[in-house]
Amino acid sequence: MDWMKNLRNELIDIIEWVDDPGNTLVWRFPRYRNEIKWKAKLIVRPGQMAVFVSEGQIADVFSPGTHTLETKNLPILRTILSWAYGFESPFKAEVYFVSTRQLTGLKWGTPNPIMMRDPDFGPIRLRAFGTYNLQCRDPRALLEQLVGTDSNFETDELRELIRSFIISSFADVVGSSEVAALDLAANYQELAEKVRTTVADNIDDEYGLALPQLFIVNVSLPEEVEKALDTRTSMGVIGDLDRFQQYQMGEAMVRAAENPGGGGGAEGMGLGMGFAMANQMARQMGGPVMGQPVGGQMPQGQGMGVAGMAGAGQMPPPVPQQPLVAWHIVEGGRTVGPFSAPQVSELVAQGRLLRETLIWRAGFSSWLSASDVPEVAGMLGPPPPPAE
Repeated sequence: MDWMKNLRNELIDIIEWVDDPGNTLVWRFPRYRNEIKWKAKLIVRPGQMAVFVSEGQIADVFSPGTHTLETKNLPILRTILSWAYGFESPFKAEVYFVSTRQLTGLKWGTPNPIMMRDPDFGPIRLRAFGTYNLQCRDPRALLEQLVGTDSNFETDELRELIRSFIISSFADVVGSSEVAALDLAANYQELAEKVRTTVADNIDDEYGLALPQLFIVNVSLPEEVEKALDTRTSMGVIGDLDRFQQYQMGEAMVRAAENPGGGGGAEGMGLGMGFAMANQMARQMGGPVMGQPVGGQMPQGQGMGVAGMAGAGQMPPPVPQQPLVAWHIVEGGRTVGPFSAPQVSELVAQGRLLRETLIWRAGFSSWLSASDVPEVAGMLGPPPPPAE
C-alpha cells in the first residue's frame, strides 16, 4: 500500500547505489518527496561519487566512503527545527550517484563515407569503425551540462554526441596525416591516439568526461575499389602474362575438345585460339605473325645455343630456322586449321586436301585452290590427264 511505502521511506536512513546494470552513468536515489532524514548514512562505493542537489543547486560532491548527513558535512544547508514535533525535521534534497569507473566497449563508426584525397587512387571514400572507453571525470559538470533532472542517465544518451566528436576528429586527422589508404592499417595506433587526444580535449572541460582509450578496428574502401585492388594483386601474383595467356588458351582447347558438339561457336573459338597460338609461337621463334607479310628473319641473338655462349672470341651467327607457316583449308563449307607444312602433307595423304580444295595462309589476299599454290601443289603429285 502507498502509505506503507511512504512510511518505509521515512524510516530508511541509508542512501546507497548497489544495483548498477553496467551502462548507467548517473542514477538518482529515489525518496518519497525527496525527504532525507537528518544524520542519515550516505555510502559511496569505489567507482562512484554522490552529488547533493538542494533547491536546484549543487550542495556538495561526496567521494567514496561513508558520510553522515549533517550540517558539518553539508554547510550550505540550514538546520530546520520542527516546533510541532520538537526534533530536527528531514530536509529535502536530491542525491545523484555518478559512476566514475571506465565504461568499456562502446562502439563508434562512420554512418556515411568520408571523402579524402589519396596519393595512389586520387579522391576516394573511406568508412571506419572502432571502440572507445568513457569515464566521468567531473560529476558536477556532467550534471549541469547533460543530465539535468534525468533520474537514470545511460551511455546510450551520449553515443551520438561522442560519435560526432570522434568522426569529425577522425576526418581531420586522416586528411591532415597524408597517409596513403594502403598504409592506414600500419598506422591505426598512431591515428587512434591523435583522434582520442582531440576528442578528449573537447569533452573534458565542457562535459566533465574523459576518453581513456580509443581504438580503430578497421578502415574500409568502397567495394569497387576493393575489387580493383584484388585484380591488381592477382596480376602481380600471375607475373608473366604471356605464359598465363598460353595456359588459358591450352585449357580452353582442352574444354573445346571435350565438347565436340559445341557447334559453330566452338569452332570459331578454336580458330581464334589457333591464330593466337600461332602468333605466340611466331614471336618466340622469330617467324612472321599471322596477318603480316611473310619473310621476316630472326633477330640477331635469338636461338643461340650453349656451345656458342661457351666459345671464346667472336660469337657464331644464329642457326637459321624455317619460318612457321600456318595453313587453313575449307572443308565441308567450314574453315579448318591452322596446319603446319607436315600436317598439310598428311591431309594430302589422307585424301582430305585435293587439288581443288581452297587453301589460305598469312600473306594471301584471298583463298586459292591448292593446285595454284606452289608450296602445296608439289605435294599433290601430277595433275590427271585430260579426258579424251
